[in-house]
Amino acid sequence: MKTTTTLLGDYQFESVNENGNVVQIDMRAPEEKEAQSPTELVLSALAGCASVDLVQMLKKRKRTVNNLTVETEGVRRDEHPRGFTQISLHFILDSPDATQAEFEKLGHMAATKYCSVAGSLSAEMDHKFTINR
Repeated sequence: MKTTTTLLGDYQFESVNENGNVVQIDMRAPEEKEAQSPTELVLSALAGCASVDLVQMLKKRKRTVNNLTVETEGVRRDEHPRGFTQISLHFILDSPDATQAEFEKLGHMAATKYCSVAGSLSAEMDHKFTINR
């Protein structure tokens, strides 16, 4: 696995993977932002990683997945390097037939056992699960 990241401007970068997929990276002030910062991308990657496995596990159990949203929030150290100390993921599933117990069980498995992004982080993580019907 390889990516190449190139400077576009003082606070802007572009990262391209081996398949040519592009991600914009933006370190500008909030009012000038056009893309996510590297740490925001970590939270997005974590949510995306866990979501892929969770959706596949639910579908394997023949559960209907109308939508899945993950609200991810991270707390960072004050000192450098300002890594995450705590990350919370709130999984919100739209499904008429998934049970709360199976959603929580599969969600925890997806976010801890199968997600390689989570396995790469040292932050404490907690998970919350909501099903909308």
